[in-house]
Amino acid sequence: QVQLVESGGGLVKPGGSLRLSCAASGSISSAYAMAWYRQAPGKERELVASITNVRTTYYANSVTGRFTISRDDGQNMVFLQMNSLEPGDAAVYYCNSQDGPGRAFAPWGQGTQVTVSS
Repeated sequence: QVQLVESGGGLVKPGGSLRLSCAASGSISSAYAMAWYRQAPGKERELVASITNVRTTYYANSVTGRFTISRDDGQNMVFLQMNSLEPGDAAVYYCNSQDGPGRAFAPWGQGTQVTVSS
C-alpha cells in the first residue's frame, strides 16, 4: 500500500504564505488524481484542491485564487502553495490519491498542522 507523508505546516500570520509537501512511497502517476484535504476541530474533512493525472485542477470555493496545487511525478510528490492565508484556513492538512472525483483512495497519513494566527 502507498504511504503518504505530509510536511510543511506551521504557524503563520494572516496574509502569510506556506507551502505544503506530500511525499508518496509509490508512483502517483497511476492514480486518477492527487488531492489535498483539511479538517478543522469539530468539522468534517473537506476537499481543498486536486490535480488529475492530466493536470486538470480543482479548488474549493473558499481557497480559489489563493491556493495552488502542483505535482512532480518524478519525485512522487504533491504540493500545495497557500497564499493570503486566513484564520479559516487553520486545520490539519492531508494529502491522498483519488480513484475518481472526490474519492480518497489510499490510507490517510498523519497530516500536517497549519495554524493561522496573529
